[in-house]
Amino acid sequence: MTEPETSTGCLPAKSVPVFLWQTNMRHAATDKTEVWQGTLALMVLKTLETMGPLHGYGIARRIEQISGNALLLNYGTLYPALLKLEQGGSISSEWGVSENNRKAKFYKLTRAGRRQLQREQRDWKQAAAIVARFLVPSEEV
Repeated sequence: MTEPETSTGCLPAKSVPVFLWQTNMRHAATDKTEVWQGTLALMVLKTLETMGPLHGYGIARRIEQISGNALLLNYGTLYPALLKLEQGGSISSEWGVSENNRKAKFYKLTRAGRRQLQREQRDWKQAAAIVARFLVPSEEV
């Protein structure tokens, strides 16, 4: 899915990231949940900020580890996301040798990626706060 081009009347389309996901999506063979639409870029950027340069496999393992192994990260999703982030200037890459002595592409956060990460963190906190208002009983406004 892509970000809506127009507003739905509830929230400005560009101010809150797309957080449409299928909450009951489960991998047939495991209890792992699919990565939520719109969150992968944030998780990749945050992983690179925290861990420093990593290859794709390392990024995937770290995201799954941080989720408590609750997320299933499909490599067919990760690598296009990495390519999109690189083409957008948020990350850069260079070839190197992995801990297994294999050739691997290592990704690192750029200055623009740090700014994007700050924006996305702010947007997701805002989105979570909005959704939380519906989940917590409160007095009528």
